[in-house]
Amino acid sequence: MTDLVPAAGTDHRIALVDLLDRVLAGGVVVSGELTLSIADVDLVHISLRTLLTSVSAAGEASWTNP
Repeated sequence: MTDLVPAAGTDHRIALVDLLDRVLAGGVVVSGELTLSIADVDLVHISLRTLLTSVSAAGEASWTNP
């Protein structure tokens, strides 16, 4: 896990582990949609949304409604 990934628009390189740590510290939402169709007739539409974050970052966040 010591692969280096170039940062966008720069020659600076960052380790993949460090990049993953930064993403999980702040959290990221991944969403997508999937539609299955036959002959231009939509049969199934699935909407997916997931939150990726670390346990420590989730513990700091307020998850209760006021």
